[in-house]
Order: sequence, then structure tokens, then C-alpha cells
Amino acid sequence: MWQEVLPNAWSFQYSQKNAVLVPAAALGVGGMVVCWLMSRRKVKRLEVGDGWWGSGERALREKEDERIRPFRIEISDKEIEDLHRRLDQARYAPPLEGAAFHYGFNSDYLQKVVAYWRNQFDWRKQVEILNKYPHFHTTIEGIDIHFIHVKPPYVPHGRAVQPILMVHGWPGSFYEFYKIIPLLTEPARYGLGDGDVVFEVICPSIPGYGFSEAPHQKGFDTRATARIFHKLMKRLGFKEYYVQGGDWGSSITTNMAQMLPESVKGVHVNLVFITIRGFKKLIQVMLGAYVPWLVGFTREDVRRMYPFMQKNVYDILRESGYLHIQATKPDTAGCGLNDSPVGLAAYILEKFSTWTDKSFLHRDDGGLERKYSLDELLTNVMIYWVTSSIVSSMRYYKENLSRDPSLSDNTRFGVYVPAGIAAFPEEITHVPRCWAKTIFKNIVSYSYMPRGGHFAAFEEPKLLAQDIIHFVRRVEQL
Repeated sequence: MWQEVLPNAWSFQYSQKNAVLVPAAALGVGGMVVCWLMSRRKVKRLEVGDGWWGSGERALREKEDERIRPFRIEISDKEIEDLHRRLDQARYAPPLEGAAFHYGFNSDYLQKVVAYWRNQFDWRKQVEILNKYPHFHTTIEGIDIHFIHVKPPYVPHGRAVQPILMVHGWPGSFYEFYKIIPLLTEPARYGLGDGDVVFEVICPSIPGYGFSEAPHQKGFDTRATARIFHKLMKRLGFKEYYVQGGDWGSSITTNMAQMLPESVKGVHVNLVFITIRGFKKLIQVMLGAYVPWLVGFTREDVRRMYPFMQKNVYDILRESGYLHIQATKPDTAGCGLNDSPVGLAAYILEKFSTWTDKSFLHRDDGGLERKYSLDELLTNVMIYWVTSSIVSSMRYYKENLSRDPSLSDNTRFGVYVPAGIAAFPEEITHVPRCWAKTIFKNIVSYSYMPRGGHFAAFEEPKLLAQDIIHFVRRVEQL
């Protein structure tokens, strides 16, 4: 009897266990699948798409010329003579007494800058400096893309070279990176480590800036730029690379990481675009000055952000008048700037004053020569002048802000590749780490830089190079 009962009892117990275990296992596996699917849904990619920015319609069967063509900046006597004639004929309006830079570029100091430009500035010498790095052109999506490509002169045995794409903004140019390039390609020579991290640097000109051809079609924005720069890096033979940028360069490189994260090993920025809206941020702003630790701020965040209305509303309104013009009708003001080198210099160099240090507003000379030489500043202006690119560079604001007026589109996608942020104290606006995390989901390096402003590579190349090397070193160790 018991021989018959025992198997039946065992069978009953086994079926009971199955009745519990099978649904539990199914629930567990199902939960894992749901979590996996939800996690996949969260990681939204920016669509790569395609584009055509050349003149006229794209020839359907015509294959694009993918050659990398060497390029040199050329100069002519006629070009210099025309510049001098225009400088000689400039008219000036006298500034208000005691105005300093509060009303914009002080015309008394402007006359001194123009006198130096006319009589002492040597454009031929500066062109030789510009040509010291290898320049190239290549055609992508119908327009010629200009870039410089600098390889390290020496690589220690067994050390990998890290390719890095560095992108400028407005009113800058590829020239901003000339002082930081040797620090990245030869870091050991300049005391920046033992050479464990060495870079190969690629600095393109945004289409419509400098020696990159301007788009001939409407709608060219940071996404289109990101796609073109990915194509550039692929054309150069790179499968994975780092990207770095400030100003528009920050938005472009952020889009590159959102678009093809498998190609971007890490993104380093010195400006984060973010909007201050939503109930949570409102509470953080209200409590941050009193209990910063409660809302995720640090003491340094508080020092840089408060008084909040002054630093995040009034100062930004004062410094963003140009933005409203360029985001609406850029060609109107641009036509005048393209015709007058003096007007162009005033318009561009005023940004290098207060965007470098807000206190320079109170100085008659705008503090321009405290951080830069006139040769450096005028070389950047000349890149806009000789290429007639001021109008097309200004249009970039309209193309981007027409699509995304708050520049908050990045938050819809997020950046999941390793990110490094260098927060310079004189930047136009400060974004604390807890806010940056709403876009950059994997911050491996966030640095409060001791000094410097908006044009970090131009103004503080060694500080920026140190932070980039520190960031890349941490990523390579992950």
C-alpha cells in the first residue's frame, strides 16, 4: 500500500512545486524582459538622417567626391589693399562719458584697435601661423568642409593615440584651438602627464564659418552639422573617437553622442545648454542659496549662481541682444558687418570682452588685452573678413532657434556615453552637476575650473587640456 501511496504523494508534491515555481520563474523572466524593454525605450537616439546643402537639386546618380584635398590659406596684395582702404575710411561715433563697455564696444578704444590693425598687424605673418598645421577640404552633403588634422610627432611605444574632434562656436573659429593643440598632441613635453594619453586632433570649421562652405539651403542646424562631422571622421578612417566643444561646439558634439553613441567614446564640453524650468528646478532655485546640500547643489554652485536673478536673468539679457537679431533676421545686420571691417571687429571683439570676464564691462578697453593679444583677436576677425562668412555664421542661430527656441531638445534624448564637463567660473551661465545630469546620464568628470570664461581653449588652453586628459584617462580606465 505505502509503495503505491509514496509515488503518488511525491507526484503531488512535485506538481505543487511546479504550480509555484513555474509562474514565479515566468514572472521573473517576464519582469526582466519588461525592464529590458523599458530601458531600451529610454535610450532614444537622435535620428541620423541625411541631407543636401549644395546649390540646386542633388543629382540622384552622381557619387559624391570623397577625396581629402590638402588646402592652404592664401593671401593677395589686393585683399590687403582693400582692407586698408576700408579701415582708412571708417567713421566713429564718440562714446558717452564714462560709458566704458556698458553700451557695447567703446569707440575710443576701437580707434586704437583699428590703428594697430592698419599700421602694425601683419596678416601675412598670421597666415604663416595659420598654415603651420595641415589644412584640408572634403566635400560632404554637397558643400566643402574645412578642417585641420594634427597628429602627434612622437608616440611612446605601446601607447594608443586617441582621436579627438574639437568644435568651435560663434564668434570663434578653428583658430581658437591653436594653443591647445600642442598640449594634446605632445602632453609630456608640456608637463601634462607622462604621455599615457596622447591625442590626434581634428578641428573642423562649422559649415558657413571660415573656410567651410556655407550651406545653400535652409534648415542647416546642429544636427546636420553633427551628421556631417560623423561622416568626416568616418572618411578619415576613425571608428571611435572623442568629441569636445564649447558654445555651438557643445551642442554639436552633444548631438554627435546622441546620434551615434557607438562611435563616440566620450564627450567633453565646457558649456551645457539647459533650460531652467519645471517645479523641481524652481524649488532648487528657491532653497539652493540656504540649504544647497538639500537640493543637490554645492557651495561652489551657490557662489557661481547667486544672486540668482542678477546672474541668470539680468546678466543673460544684457549679453544676449545679438542672439535675438541673429535668430530672427540675421541677414539685415550681417550685410553691414560684411561690408565694414571696423563694424565687424567691434561686433565680434565685444564678445571677447564680457564673455571672457563679466567685470570687463567696466573697463574702457574692455579688458581685451588682459587675456589675449591684438594679433590673436584680429586673426580671428580676419578669418571672418577674408571668407565673408559673418552672414552665414549668424544664420546658424536662426536655423537652430527656429526649430528649438529654448535649445532644450537635447534633454529629450539624453547622452549615455561617458561625459566630462569643465565648468569655467566666468562662463555666461553656470550649470550645476545635478542639472547637467538631466542630459548627461554618465558624467565621469565634472570640474570646477579655477579661472576662465567662454573661450576656454583660446584663453586657458593648459587648464582645458588638463581637464580633457583627466577625463579621457578616466574613461580609458573604465
